[in-house]
Amino acid sequence: MVPDWDALVDDVHVVSLPMRVPFRGVRTREALLLRGPVGWGEFAPFLEYDDTEATRWLSAAIEAAFTGWPAARRAAVPVNATVPAVSAREVADVLARFPGCTTAKVKVAQAGQTLFDDLARVAEVRSVLGRRGRVRVDANGAWSVEQALNALQSLAPYDLEYAEQPCATVAELAAVRAGLARAGVPILIAADESVRKADDPARVALAGAADILVVKVAPLGGVAPALSIAATCGLPVVVSSALDTSIGIRAGIAMAAALPDLPYACGLGTASLLGADVVRAPLLPVAGAIEVGSVIPDPELLAAATANAGRRRWWLERLRRCHAVLTAAATTDFPP
Repeated sequence: MVPDWDALVDDVHVVSLPMRVPFRGVRTREALLLRGPVGWGEFAPFLEYDDTEATRWLSAAIEAAFTGWPAARRAAVPVNATVPAVSAREVADVLARFPGCTTAKVKVAQAGQTLFDDLARVAEVRSVLGRRGRVRVDANGAWSVEQALNALQSLAPYDLEYAEQPCATVAELAAVRAGLARAGVPILIAADESVRKADDPARVALAGAADILVVKVAPLGGVAPALSIAATCGLPVVVSSALDTSIGIRAGIAMAAALPDLPYACGLGTASLLGADVVRAPLLPVAGAIEVGSVIPDPELLAAATANAGRRRWWLERLRRCHAVLTAAATTDFPP
């Protein structure tokens, strides 16, 4: 279902929220929030994404606001802490924002940093969590195959749960996975960008390139299509966010709650990275999990976070372009 333009923009808010620390170069997170008959949706594709990719995020926002999600199979979703590419001395403060979380995802391969920085950060995370904690790393596809094998073998003593997107392509992921097996290094490979940016997300499983799928709802067009992709791939799934407000995170919670099995903690605790949110009770972990429940923006917080007039115009024009793409696709057999 694609609502007409007037229905889509009947109640729209463009917000600008500060980050506690820079994350993947983002210091301020902008998002467009819209309300429909069944709830609120979030349209917040990163600024560098073109309209074709951004249109999937609009589909997810429309699903949340106008269609709704499948029934939940669980009442709460376990989540991991997220550690940006901070210095080792900042790690304890970051982890303290994720109470009860015994799993941490650590960003590595940050531009301008070295493997030494990664080792120091991961070592400190392991020290804070203890031997029973779970530590995973995320390179966002920044390494070559050779760099990935070298880095992961160096990081292996810290008992990694898995390595997320060590290289950019499916073929490279497969090569790293095979190389680790030959070297006897027991680190699983998780695919993120190779799934959400692919024309055929199931290809990563067919190519033997990953052990785990990291799924973000918005880039895949919503909860329903993301669940379909997960079922087709047949691999364990970790549901993650894309620096969403609590409105966007609620969609990820809906998917994680609807999965038949959820063997890993999900990356949905990232509201902790925001310096502000649009709800009075942000979706933050309590005892390492986030409960499934309704999330409604607070009018005062929406007003306080309102972006300036220029940014509002920019987002509304982007929304109009993506809505036009969706509307045109709805009249054909080939959706974007």
